[in-house]
Amino acid sequence: MRLTMRTELAMRTLMFCAVQPDRIVRKHEIAIACGASENHLAQVIHTLGQRGFLRTLRGRAGGVLLGRPMEEITVGQVFRALEGEVPFTDCADHSTVDCPLKDVCRLQCAINKALAAFFTTLDQVTLANLVEDNDGLARQLRLVA
Repeated sequence: MRLTMRTELAMRTLMFCAVQPDRIVRKHEIAIACGASENHLAQVIHTLGQRGFLRTLRGRAGGVLLGRPMEEITVGQVFRALEGEVPFTDCADHSTVDCPLKDVCRLQCAINKALAAFFTTLDQVTLANLVEDNDGLARQLRLVA
């Protein structure tokens, strides 16, 4: 399984905000720290804002900050918000693929169980778990702030 760049960037953005909870951060700071274009980052920030993970502030003193406490944001929630219901395999997307084995194949069932276990694990990991007492991460992300 490989995550999309959007999901990776979303997690980096949230971690950047979480290690700097006392201030509003700007998009260009996050872009530098995350090695991303501001245009791509703007799309991710928009999605995170719509889903309540970030609060966006417009204007001259604007920027972004966490939309709720980092203890209430789980990695599983973020992954679901960014990855959505993207089928893991082509055969899972019956709207575009008519697999000749779909009525007898057990692979999709096994994959669904594995994905459920994957998300169950990620639902137990909060943003706080990722950033608290992680001095290396804090140092790395504050270098650009």
